[in-house]
Amino acid sequence: MTTPDFPAAFRETLAARRLRVLDRLGDGVMVLPASPVQYSSRDNERPYAPDRDLYYLTGLAEPGAVTVLVGGDEARVVLFVRERDPEAELWAGPRLGPEGAQERVRADACHPLSELSQRLPELLGGADLIHYRLGRHDEVEGMVLGALATARLRGPRQGTGPRGVIDPGEIIDELRLRKDESELQSLRRACRITIAGHRAAASAMRPGAGEWVVEAALEAAFRGAGASGPAYDTIVGSGVNACVLHYVRNGDTISEGDLVLIDAGAEVDHYCGDITRTYPASGSFTPAQRRVYEVVDAARQAAIEVTRPGATIRSVHEAAVRTVVEGLVDLGVLSGSVEDLMDQGAHKVFFPHQTSHWLGLDVHDPGDYAKDGKSRPLEPGMVFTVEPGLYFAPDLEDAAVHDYAGIGIRIEDDVAVTGTGCEVLTSDLPTSAADVEAMATGS
Repeated sequence: MTTPDFPAAFRETLAARRLRVLDRLGDGVMVLPASPVQYSSRDNERPYAPDRDLYYLTGLAEPGAVTVLVGGDEARVVLFVRERDPEAELWAGPRLGPEGAQERVRADACHPLSELSQRLPELLGGADLIHYRLGRHDEVEGMVLGALATARLRGPRQGTGPRGVIDPGEIIDELRLRKDESELQSLRRACRITIAGHRAAASAMRPGAGEWVVEAALEAAFRGAGASGPAYDTIVGSGVNACVLHYVRNGDTISEGDLVLIDAGAEVDHYCGDITRTYPASGSFTPAQRRVYEVVDAARQAAIEVTRPGATIRSVHEAAVRTVVEGLVDLGVLSGSVEDLMDQGAHKVFFPHQTSHWLGLDVHDPGDYAKDGKSRPLEPGMVFTVEPGLYFAPDLEDAAVHDYAGIGIRIEDDVAVTGTGCEVLTSDLPTSAADVEAMATGS
């Protein structure tokens, strides 16, 4: 994969991100190697997926790169990239090379990757801490461990050298958690294309169609609208398959009366959309399906309504859980006081997952959900999903749930916290039972 050219505004954004990291590094050094090339079998390469931290700071999207951020009085950013190689580029596409990467990223220095073993030990030698994610790159990790070993031998006499390794996420995760305007624009595009894909999927969904047919229509719409592809493995779960949270086989045929749960997102500019809708394959919900659906949609709406600066990510989940528990009591599935049932976690049999996860360059983006033992307050720029669900396993024997056995429903939107509330990035894809039935029938 070739790194595209950078508009001037994106260069400035990248430079500002690197400065924020350098400010937080102190006398440390951060080392970020590119993701390895993945193979499906033998020498068949999979589409390349860049390391998200490295991309966040440099915009580089080709294999082999290593970025080193050196803190301290002489703070600088040093890149190592593969050299140009006409024969290799004939097979795998053009490379930037050191000169191209230097021009593109505007780092302080850029060297051939072949010089990494010569130059990296010196860059690490003056650090007090090395920010590096262990287990990611054998060659780089050997140099990191070598720097620590050298410091153990010489440090007591010289008072210099790294004394520990810390995960880069201690710095980068916090930065990535709050999206800047360029990131929000990419996320909005990803959500718009995700919506287009879901509409295509709804049009392809009918009794007798294969789940794979719906998947193909959805992902074709992603590509046709300019996405690089799906942000994660698409879920098209019909009937009891909708009760499997991460069902991705998509190999069954949709039957009359089935619900079809579609969980899919487009990747645009390496940013992820993530939407779930649940449709009646025959065009209309049965009375039991509709009752469950309306509980889930009410929980989704309740969670969105509490999303604002100063609220906590836990309060979003609690709003959804409360509405789910109230609904389960109304359905006759649970009995007792709502408060007691929530304290007991009685809903977890039917709603076993959290309501939200952070969203961005990764579909499960980094960032702590709690700090100092307390749920994290929401801030403008945070983006996350709201995705309550109810799943009634087909083999449940309790008479109270007999009418709902085999029903699986999840409804998911993507939201961005604003200065006064939130922006529902996926609001153009409706959730009401009537609107979903209309999409299922193409009306």
